[in-house]
Amino acid sequence: MKHKKEKRKVKCDYASLRQVLLVGNPNTGKTTLFNALTKANEHVGNWHGVTVEEKSRPFMCATEKMLLVDLPGIYSLSALSFEEQVAINYIRSHPKTKIINICDENNLQRNLSLTLGLLEEGADVVLAVNCMDKRPLNKVDAKALSNKLGIDVILINAEKKIGFDKLFNAVLKPYSPSHAPEYVKKLPLDQVKSLAGQSGLTDFCAIKLLERDEEVAKENNIYLAKLDLPKDGIQMVANARYDFIATLQKTCVVSAGRIYGKSWLDKIILNRFLAFPIFLLVLCGVFYLTFFSFGAWLSDLLNQLLDVTLASWTKSACLSLFGEASWVTHLFCDAIIGGVGTVLSFLPQVALLFLFLSLLEDSGYLSRVAFASEDIFGKLGLSGKSIYTLLMGFGCSTTAVLTARNMEDKNSKIKTALLTPYMSCSAKFPIYVVIGGAFFGAANVWVILGLYLLGLAVSLLLSWIFEKTILKSKEQSFILEFPPYRFSGVKRLLKVLWDNVKTFLLRVGSLLVSMNVIVWVLSSFSFDFSFTMQSGKMSMLEGFGKVLAPIFIPLGFGNWGAASALVAGVIAKEIIISSIAMFNGVGNGGDIGASLKNPDSMIFFSSQASAISYLVFSLLYLPCISTMAVLGKEIGKKWTFAGCLIQFVIGYLTALFVYNVWGACERFGTLATLGVIAAAVAVVAAIIKVASVIKSKKMCKNCSKCD
Repeated sequence: MKHKKEKRKVKCDYASLRQVLLVGNPNTGKTTLFNALTKANEHVGNWHGVTVEEKSRPFMCATEKMLLVDLPGIYSLSALSFEEQVAINYIRSHPKTKIINICDENNLQRNLSLTLGLLEEGADVVLAVNCMDKRPLNKVDAKALSNKLGIDVILINAEKKIGFDKLFNAVLKPYSPSHAPEYVKKLPLDQVKSLAGQSGLTDFCAIKLLERDEEVAKENNIYLAKLDLPKDGIQMVANARYDFIATLQKTCVVSAGRIYGKSWLDKIILNRFLAFPIFLLVLCGVFYLTFFSFGAWLSDLLNQLLDVTLASWTKSACLSLFGEASWVTHLFCDAIIGGVGTVLSFLPQVALLFLFLSLLEDSGYLSRVAFASEDIFGKLGLSGKSIYTLLMGFGCSTTAVLTARNMEDKNSKIKTALLTPYMSCSAKFPIYVVIGGAFFGAANVWVILGLYLLGLAVSLLLSWIFEKTILKSKEQSFILEFPPYRFSGVKRLLKVLWDNVKTFLLRVGSLLVSMNVIVWVLSSFSFDFSFTMQSGKMSMLEGFGKVLAPIFIPLGFGNWGAASALVAGVIAKEIIISSIAMFNGVGNGGDIGASLKNPDSMIFFSSQASAISYLVFSLLYLPCISTMAVLGKEIGKKWTFAGCLIQFVIGYLTALFVYNVWGACERFGTLATLGVIAAAVAVVAAIIKVASVIKSKKMCKNCSKCD
């Protein structure tokens, strides 16, 4: 009860604080500034759409405590997507709130369009020009720009916390609404007001009507279709703004003559023939360094360290205190040390994977990948923005699903969210390393790459099916600015490493330990709660697993242990490997790979075909429970249930196909099997072609135009 009162008190304190809104274009350093001012730890990246919902935290503005609200990045005050509407609604619902509008000094011409929109609305704006590059493209005269705009202009460096004192002084000034820029007088606003029949309409609303903003029209009970507005109204406003910005550029900015985001590397990276091979090469490099080479060496080193220290000490202590036959000894040695220790040994590889993903984000490469993917994704009913969500799915599906809010179209948002769990998240790669390493050895690098590409291929195929059937997308705009290529600093890399190590350890220390204990209890005690190692009775989990096991016999792994591990994996995918280690009695430092080939183990695979089938099913079968919860919140329970059902069926059928094809290759040879498949595909294609010709002839016969 006391705890709840304390929570309410904190909320009350926040409500009493004066708010400051943080507004800006995507990729201007907005989240970096938010973290610097509030000492928060929000994710930052060198690409569009990092912030997808408003975040608020208190901060000390010189001597006064205030509440800073970080809004999603927007290009203007006319929304094109869900997260932009969130930001615009928040700005409009807080008309007398101080706004820090952050701009990138290298891209001032583009960023100032939003600034002018805020001035047209009469907002109380402080312009923070973020100077984050050592070799800037522009040098801004803050005093001259301030005089032209009639607002405070502060030069800052959000990462190095330079210029914050001046920024605080500007924020602490009393409320002072800005004046509309001089070009507003040249727009036919009186004509718009007259056509709307509302002489009291504000100039800002009249400008938005010229731009055909449906939200503003709805707020003022105006039906846009009935207004005879100038056909070139949108262009008229855009020209007025950018002509004014051009004047500001000439008088307040000294340019170095280089183009923002342009690099000679783009001729190679964006080449129509080289873009995707380069992307595959980058992925191969990341996987090789993470799962093999350096990552494997670090993982083995940590495994040995855990075995020498924690595992040996725990086992000795339990044996001396409880004896070898005690269930307490087995609980600590099998469930906690054996199961959790196995997952914990993958900590270096998890950290490396997130480190490489962070390097790709910060470098600006992801934006180029999104641009190169736009044509293909557009034909499949997705936007180039979807590539951000799908690539983030390689890290964590739960957080990646949230970025689907970037989609302008509702159907695209649903599709992108449903497709994200098909990406192979970091929680699954211990499964690939352990099982794949046991059966494929050095060739496992190609198996892992194939699994990642399989997840991507299945998601894109499913998107195409959705687009042709139940989730057809509207035409979407895709605004993308190439950020400059950047190299992450040592401080940034160390921070990424620490954040992911901390998150992994917290996850292992809380969720995985508790779930492993539950799974161990279910697998070690019978329905009358007798210890199975002493009574010899069937455990509760074995009884449940044997009910499910027949379902997976066609997939090649119809033993109850493998089925039970998959069920536990719905909570968190890491539990699959910890369950295997626990069921097979492999303590920390033991050879879990060898146990998977032993027919006497609870979980074993009789062939490469059954092992690869298990890997494919683990990749595709169901998202974890936290991802399901986020999906339910973002796209609704019905779509979440339908998506999970579809995913299970696809996972089952794909694993079935792979198992039978791989098994045929093992028995009859690869060439013979592929030849039969090619012949079958050719026969099916021929039947479809003949059927379409017959159908077209029938239609032609009954068509009056052919007479």
